[in-house]
Amino acid sequence: MAHETKVKICGLSTPHHVATAVAAGAGYLGFVFFPKSPRNVSIAQARDLAVDVPIGVAKVALVVNADNATLDAILEAVPLDMLQLHGAESVERVAEVKQRYGLPVMKAVGVADEGDLKALDEYGLVADQLLVDAKPPRGADLPGGNGLAFDWRLITNRRWFSPWMLAGGLTPANVAEAVRLTGARQVDVSSGVESAPGVKDEELIAGFIRAAQGEAG
Repeated sequence: MAHETKVKICGLSTPHHVATAVAAGAGYLGFVFFPKSPRNVSIAQARDLAVDVPIGVAKVALVVNADNATLDAILEAVPLDMLQLHGAESVERVAEVKQRYGLPVMKAVGVADEGDLKALDEYGLVADQLLVDAKPPRGADLPGGNGLAFDWRLITNRRWFSPWMLAGGLTPANVAEAVRLTGARQVDVSSGVESAPGVKDEELIAGFIRAAQGEAG
């Protein structure tokens, strides 16, 4: 029996790959608003990508330490369902964004060792969802999408006040094992379904979703 694992395909930038992700059964689509990322999209691009996404598939804006003016501009133009804060935003900032915009907020937290787990407890009290990601290397330009995994055993059988999603180094080849080890009911992938940085691959997207949901083939 296939698992009901929900999948987020992040860093989408073309209508074709949005359609591919939707057709394959993605539950979330992520659009990156971060100029340093090879997956960055403009507000106009994101609007065009999001406008025809079917109801029931969540459209997520990934931002990094964005100020209110930036968030205002994005949300005025793009029909979104969730904000993903992927920078160094404080617990207080997460609460502020939730109150200001009235949208669910997902907070990404990088994990490298057991000492990073406390932050998950703290953010879990205020965020609507947690994204449990691999901590980027020191000095990295990108806070995520680096293709790195962490030791999944660190979070085996752990739970937080908020629903959570596993990210970091996931691929069609390892996502089933990651789900098995962590008990994740939601997973996020970006670079793991790409043929080159920022270039999504149709077969990898479909294969990742099948593997995450426990389907053979």
